Amino acid sequence: MKFDYDLFVIGAGSAGLAAAKKAAELGFRVAICEQEALGGTCVNRGCIPKKMIVYAADFVLQNQMAHSYGYPWSDCQQHFDWTLFIKSVHHQVKCIHDSYLEQLQKSGIELIQNHATFVDAHTIEIHDRQITSDKILIATGAHPVKPDIPGIEYSISSREMFQLPYLPKRLAILGGGYIGVEFASMMHAFGCEVTLIDSDEMILSGFDDDIRFGVQDGLKKRGIRFFNNSTVAEIKLVDSDGFVLKIAGKTEEILATDTILVATGRAPNTDNLDLEKAGVELGEKGAIKVDEYSRTTQENIFAVGDCTNRLQLTPVARSEGTAFANTVFGNKPQKLNYGYVPSAVFTRPEAASVGMTETQGREKFGESVKCYCTHFQPLLYKLTEQDGQAIIKLVVEGDSERVLGAHMVGEHAAEIIQSLAVAIRKGITKQDLDDTIGIHPTTAEEFLTLN
Repeated sequence: MKFDYDLFVIGAGSAGLAAAKKAAELGFRVAICEQEALGGTCVNRGCIPKKMIVYAADFVLQNQMAHSYGYPWSDCQQHFDWTLFIKSVHHQVKCIHDSYLEQLQKSGIELIQNHATFVDAHTIEIHDRQITSDKILIATGAHPVKPDIPGIEYSISSREMFQLPYLPKRLAILGGGYIGVEFASMMHAFGCEVTLIDSDEMILSGFDDDIRFGVQDGLKKRGIRFFNNSTVAEIKLVDSDGFVLKIAGKTEEILATDTILVATGRAPNTDNLDLEKAGVELGEKGAIKVDEYSRTTQENIFAVGDCTNRLQLTPVARSEGTAFANTVFGNKPQKLNYGYVPSAVFTRPEAASVGMTETQGREKFGESVKCYCTHFQPLLYKLTEQDGQAIIKLVVEGDSERVLGAHMVGEHAAEIIQSLAVAIRKGITKQDLDDTIGIHPTTAEEFLTLN
């Protein structure tokens, strides 16, 4: 049978774009379909605009530090214009869209901007057009989900945070994952009164406990309120300017606010695709079932990125897309190793990790696991009234003291852990770190002098 395309990709986010460009580079006929803007969550309502807000918040925090008694800059009148800033962010996002479009055109990839559904395992329907393809890749990403709470319709998700017309005075955040915690940090820097409600004992479930405590303690010292082991039982509209939240659990309280951000999780975008017509099966929480080479239950259909049940991180999605193309079109079977994927939380204090937490290490290796951990105040904060504590931690195993995981809270944590990730994947030991000469004075050198 002659197909219209060798590869048809549904979803032009990080994963889909990486796969499409690689397959086209290898000489295959490729089309990609996207019903929203190019770039997916990361570019439009995730990593990129969020990091720009982080940088803007840093200017505020650095200004506060500059006016402290140790760095005696003179006070000057300043005003942050949120509306103007968001316009600038949207302009930069559009520039990225234009760049992606240019790349697709240069690669000879057809872009179809509409919603796609399956007719069968080789046929896609878009509006009134049917398209056939030898291989089909699903890369539709994920979306925020909200709990079933009375009044939840008054809340917004992370998607709407980038569309706020003005800064809220009072912000309540439901959920202590990295999205909720990062927005808590950023918006507090802009002067918002922030309260975070989390059902767990500490924020950032899945991270090492020392890191979880370090970030929460640092944010508390900045003035952010936390209600842990608590949930929101009900949301009520009081008037046009505000709401009240009934908090239940460890904290029983009525909280007044004017904006409510729900950041309690994300679910795969697998509805309304008619996957059953193509023989593609779903697993837990609607995620597409895939094998180690991203193949679904239908032999010629594959899935990568957040619509599957693997790690929901942009670099992972991009790597999965490239690995798929190398495997299927490049005759180079490639599997991803998910064991040493670094991750970061862009709060202030910043946190980052790679490899096993202490708990995970002990679950796998038992009593042979040892930890090296230190708390210290970086030089930056020595002349200020801020505590600014940093934490670094290594999890090692056995007599060889092979490093299983590295964790950090403090300035430049993401950049430092990113560099360590390469060494840890290659089997570095504690002795290797001890034998390495560091750069002084830096925060990173503390990893080389742990006792």
